[in-house]
Amino acid sequence: MIRTSRPPSVHSTTTEVGDPFSAQLRPPPGETENDRQLRLQQEAEAKRISDSIDEELKQDARRIQKRKQDVKLLLLGQAESGKSTLQKQFQLMYKPNSLEEERLSWRPVVYYNIVRPIRRIFEVADAYIDLDYDEDGSLDGPSGTPDNSGLGSTSGDHSMDSSSAERELSSLRLRLSPLLATEASLAERLSGGNPSATSTSKGNLFVRSGWQLLGKSKRDRSSFTGGRNSVEAATRRSEDPVYAVVPEADKLIEEVAVILSACQDDIRELWEHPHVRKLREKRRLRLEEWAEFFLDNITRVSTTGYIPTTDDILHARIQTMGVAEHVFDVSLHGRTVTWHLYDVGGARGQRHTWVPYFDDASAIIFMAPVSAFDQYLEEDPRTNRIDDSLQLFTHICSHQLLKHAHLVLFLNKTDVLQAKIARGVRVSKYITSYGDRPNEFDSVVNYFRAHFTQVHKRNNESMRVLYTHLTSVVDKKATQSVITNVRDSIFRVYLKSAALV
Repeated sequence: MIRTSRPPSVHSTTTEVGDPFSAQLRPPPGETENDRQLRLQQEAEAKRISDSIDEELKQDARRIQKRKQDVKLLLLGQAESGKSTLQKQFQLMYKPNSLEEERLSWRPVVYYNIVRPIRRIFEVADAYIDLDYDEDGSLDGPSGTPDNSGLGSTSGDHSMDSSSAERELSSLRLRLSPLLATEASLAERLSGGNPSATSTSKGNLFVRSGWQLLGKSKRDRSSFTGGRNSVEAATRRSEDPVYAVVPEADKLIEEVAVILSACQDDIRELWEHPHVRKLREKRRLRLEEWAEFFLDNITRVSTTGYIPTTDDILHARIQTMGVAEHVFDVSLHGRTVTWHLYDVGGARGQRHTWVPYFDDASAIIFMAPVSAFDQYLEEDPRTNRIDDSLQLFTHICSHQLLKHAHLVLFLNKTDVLQAKIARGVRVSKYITSYGDRPNEFDSVVNYFRAHFTQVHKRNNESMRVLYTHLTSVVDKKATQSVITNVRDSIFRVYLKSAALV
């Protein structure tokens, strides 16, 4: 019969000669009292580190479990559809102190949103400077034939010839040259000197998430984008006199502010110049709504000591590369749930970065700018932006990872659409399938809504509801009312999934 010894218990007070663990734990022979104390200290430190690791693992497990209960909201849509503006509206509602904390960071964005359009105005004016004016000041083509492609002339006393327009615009360019020279410095400041964050031909500057932190001291690097302690950080900073001092990097912004203040009359003269006005009326010069907003408000934004208003921040335009996560707590009916809002880059080259966020998305807000019927993709000038938006919406509706996500559609920029229709821009000129339908706001909106609804119906295997809203996300009051409705609908789905109703 084979006899074996029983393995020693880990709780045994006795040891056996062949036990390797006992050999390791046994005090070395000839151990002095000092050696013993050192060994015990090392063992206590090792146990502390082990317990700390165990606690971190438990906390990670709790965070993962809690994150499963959080709401993940994706803001999807093409570039310039209003996603970042909607994110600011969420920020205003659920974390207003963080926006206050970032307010001064928007000054260089506002200044860039002024400088770049001014350069664009001169570029277009130069291209059409040889166009002739007839006796009543209307703009003619190079051959003298009236240009009827746009709205036609408006009545006024701004008759002038091309030579006088060229002289006046050349003089304005010279006087505004110090301001135009700041464009590169502002772009470098906003991009942090990142060569990949360059501006496009339309002047849209691509920057990385967290650009608000650039130019701040290390002690001042907390924001809505970066962490959850922004409110406490803002309170500490408000009590710290160090933050009353203008940072070294902000000297550039102060210099631009001085130049802008000195140039405000020249900017106003350029913006109201008869040649520029005619180019706008004939739709030779097309500026985005944010550019027109700041040029219309040039007197206010160029004053000494200017601080961006909430309206300015909502209109300010800057394109973020990649995906930016924003975290905030939303309370409803006594229950508080953490929301993770993901603001994505909408350019074609950035859409591949969306997919990793699809698998656990709770809800989607798809932004479709209905005012873009007369615009084409910068990446592909042959593709109408409405067509691209419909194709993108088709992809989102049919994606397998998003089959069960709560789906909300924002037909956005309705204010811009109304303005274009009021100026007489015909939808059928750019969307041929619109045919001879009335060129009226309600008819146009219903036409676009029907197309998006049809896309949803063709790709709705899970029979989910599509919630559609007509929006202008720069309108604070109206947008926050829509956000409240969206919040309620998302909460209903969330509670059902949690089996709480």
